[in-house]
Amino acid sequence: MQFSSALLENAVNEFAKLPGIGRKTALRLVLHLLKQDQEDVQHFGEVVSRMRSEIRFCQRCHNVADGDICSICANSMRKQEMICVVENIRDVIALESTQQFNGTYHVIGGVISPLDGIGPSQLNIDTLIMRIQKEGTTEVIFALSPTIQGDTTIYYIQKKLPDTVKVTTISRGIAFGGELEYADEMTLARSLQNRLPIESYVSTR
Repeated sequence: MQFSSALLENAVNEFAKLPGIGRKTALRLVLHLLKQDQEDVQHFGEVVSRMRSEIRFCQRCHNVADGDICSICANSMRKQEMICVVENIRDVIALESTQQFNGTYHVIGGVISPLDGIGPSQLNIDTLIMRIQKEGTTEVIFALSPTIQGDTTIYYIQKKLPDTVKVTTISRGIAFGGELEYADEMTLARSLQNRLPIESYVSTR
């Protein structure tokens, strides 16, 4: 692409750094911003800048938050004794969109993958175990992507849980090898509703 403006080119280059955004899409976005009122564009920039500088992570579950505790953990109407373990924040958003889960979450930040140099110490597993022991959790639901790495992570965490905790996983409506965040809302909802005891899940793999 040839640009008559260095400012335009610089803006396109920055947008093109975003995941899933190629240079053509980046140019389309920049040209769109050029058509907007200056106040709107300034507001857009301020919102993004404030998000990056002020957003925090929940001290309890590691989800994104505006304060020390996220709105889900702070909601007294939710079942605080039930924890759904997920890989990342995108999975929380995907599961919340189903409106089928009324417990809390714990974002472990990925899955155990020795080939990628990711071990248990790189994930939020210790805080999960301590939280379960401290809060008297009654059920832990694993909603990890159905991959070898996901299964390894489930097995590792399960061995560290007290025998008094009910351990389940979302049902196999999610295809093996798939990513949780890309599943449609209906599939996710049914997987939550028809969750399985962890022993049944492991024995069928």
